[in-house]
Amino acid sequence: MGALNQEKARFDTRLSKEQKQFFERAAFLGGYRTLTDFIIATVQSKAKEIIEEREKTIASQRDKEVFFDALVNPPKPNKNLLAAKEAYNKLLSK
Repeated sequence: MGALNQEKARFDTRLSKEQKQFFERAAFLGGYRTLTDFIIATVQSKAKEIIEEREKTIASQRDKEVFFDALVNPPKPNKNLLAAKEAYNKLLSK
């Protein structure tokens, strides 16, 4: 997670006995030192996945809006585009 001198925060939760045993078994089988290590690694991985997916969705939505806005409200041609059109028309008229 980065720097060693990172500010710490506490997170407490209550689990059923069955949940705790289940998570401890998964932590052990997964090779984690402690249940806390397992929970932090697992939650961090899932959080990253959720955030990346959401950010992709937001970027994709923004791209769609820009694309469709350009189709519906195209900008006026600039002088380079007009010059290219003229050159193309000259080629066709030969």
